[in-house]
Amino acid sequence: MRTLQVLTRSLGALLCTACLAFGAAAQDAYPSKPIRIIVPFPPGGGSDLVARTVAARLGERWKVPVTVDNKPGGNTIIAAEAAAKAAPDGYTLFVAIDSTLAMNQSLYTKLPYDPVKSFTPVTLAITMPMVLAVHPSVSARTVPELLAMARAQPGKLAYAHGAMPAQVAGEVFKSATGADLLAVPYKGGAPAMTDTVGGQVPIIFDALGPAMPYIKGGKVRALAVTSAQRNPLLPEVPALAESGAPGVDLLTWIGFVLPAGTDKAVVDKLHRELAAILQMPQTRELLSGVGMTVVAGTPEQFAQTIQGDTQKFGRIIKAAGIKLD
Repeated sequence: MRTLQVLTRSLGALLCTACLAFGAAAQDAYPSKPIRIIVPFPPGGGSDLVARTVAARLGERWKVPVTVDNKPGGNTIIAAEAAAKAAPDGYTLFVAIDSTLAMNQSLYTKLPYDPVKSFTPVTLAITMPMVLAVHPSVSARTVPELLAMARAQPGKLAYAHGAMPAQVAGEVFKSATGADLLAVPYKGGAPAMTDTVGGQVPIIFDALGPAMPYIKGGKVRALAVTSAQRNPLLPEVPALAESGAPGVDLLTWIGFVLPAGTDKAVVDKLHRELAAILQMPQTRELLSGVGMTVVAGTPEQFAQTIQGDTQKFGRIIKAAGIKLD
């Protein structure tokens, strides 16, 4: 009996040693081939900016090609499905947003991926508010003036949105103010902004970062941001909470995930590298310059954010009665 116990302990020690050796080998061998970053939107949006910024610097640091693969459409579902089905070897990264991991399960009866089981969180990269803006031809210069216009022609004023977080912001705004606005969906923030700038749609909810050049260039006029406080980039623009939409406090986010089953040593190595890149002064300056706040948290912190926002946005979506199938 004693001999059996000794053998059992020895076998356990060998297995632990083997596991540690395997993890170390996986980490040491990675990366040894090109890395692909899947983005669920067309080029030009906030997710694309974060992905390309990280891709350029990751390629420089690791001396391997890092490419960005834009797969827009389906409220990020097309790209999410492709990422979920990729090999869990650390060579396919997915740029996920709050819609992908914390909203879609409340919007669709069935998804081709599981927001929790299909992915391994790596890092929550950035957060940023959204902005309510209008075409310069719109006479309203404040949120109360826009609300007066909406009440005078219920169901006639339309707002463009390129991603579900922007539509959720619009629905929260409608719920808080009673405004009857028509939502016009687009495959990404860039085409939504193009039509707003062109005057096809008078109003837009968009992430602050991609919208900033158009605001600064006078192509659209910002009326409010969705964060609880004003944003340093637009100190003259009030928060919705101080503009007739009490209680509105919404931030959208962008993070990196890997297919489920990726070796933890690879996840940890990639997290350390992404966090270092995101926290580089030049990266922080670039991203903060377009309204983004760098987070670069741990995989565990990102998992907690996903869980908390799934509950929060689930309540908002249910209350607004939004269903996409």
